[in-house]
Amino acid sequence: MKTLVEAVNEALHQELERDPKVLVMGEDVGVLGGVFRATAGLRERFGPERCFDTPLAEAGIIGTAIGLVLAGWRPVCEMQFDAFSYPGLDQLITHVGRYRARSGGRVQMNLVVRMPYGGGVRAPELHQDSPETYYVHPAGIKVVVPSTPADAKGLLSAAIRDPDPVIVLEPKRLYRSPRGEVPADEWIVALGKARVVAPGHDVTLIAYGAMVGVAIEARAALAEDGMSAEVIDLRTLKPLDEDTVLDSVRKTGRAVVIQEAARTCGFGAEVAAMLAEKAIFDLRGPILRVTGYDIPYPPYSIENAFLPSARRVVEAARRIQEMA
Repeated sequence: MKTLVEAVNEALHQELERDPKVLVMGEDVGVLGGVFRATAGLRERFGPERCFDTPLAEAGIIGTAIGLVLAGWRPVCEMQFDAFSYPGLDQLITHVGRYRARSGGRVQMNLVVRMPYGGGVRAPELHQDSPETYYVHPAGIKVVVPSTPADAKGLLSAAIRDPDPVIVLEPKRLYRSPRGEVPADEWIVALGKARVVAPGHDVTLIAYGAMVGVAIEARAALAEDGMSAEVIDLRTLKPLDEDTVLDSVRKTGRAVVIQEAARTCGFGAEVAAMLAEKAIFDLRGPILRVTGYDIPYPPYSIENAFLPSARRVVEAARRIQEMA
């Protein structure tokens, strides 16, 4: 049984061992082993040439990684915290996502950027954001969000081997709890494939990252009232596994989309729009979203009021049932 951060560390060890072109770079990833210990032991095992610290300059980290890709390397960059990554958006949007098209397909930008994201750990401002929408929007970039240790290992390994740039968002509130079974050998979870966490027939709860646990908790509460909820873990936001989501919603006729990020223009709105376009005649009620609020992330003393809860998910599911 491993924690999510241990699974990330194991994936990095195995991928550096497998491919001598893989390297790890970022703020404090080398000597310290990462602020969350995700890169612990890499520098000692593979040397400072393949696991090295960078200046506190996110745009410089990604810009340097672009040059390394062009020179034949496969860099894995760590952004120390979610909100610290924003200076690197220019490099991601202007260069990383466009390189394959810009080169007429001759250049594969096989670059991974991983970062802890999300709240729930009582951290200060700029350590709790959920910036997934920023990374989903630019063309040419894939985005994955694990919710279990096994998926953390499998998705990261798949991202490192993928020919396209991949953003890996690791829910920091899940880094050390709960533990889960993780295959010891090389493990790949295909990008672009959602997971049916638990079956149901009355409502579909669609979530990703730390919100999968919230959905599972809400499912248990709904079961006490005789309402059967199916839980879908998206795992990959881009490309989105529309088929798995549509199959579930066509079966249940109801959908609640859960996201930790603020409501407006959040990824849940994209999922809701897809369902409205492709499953409107199968729905027995409106598609509801349970989200964070349109405010800066609050002080940790009141963050529980900001984060989506199982209670709010249950209320949304019951509302849809009452409307049918």
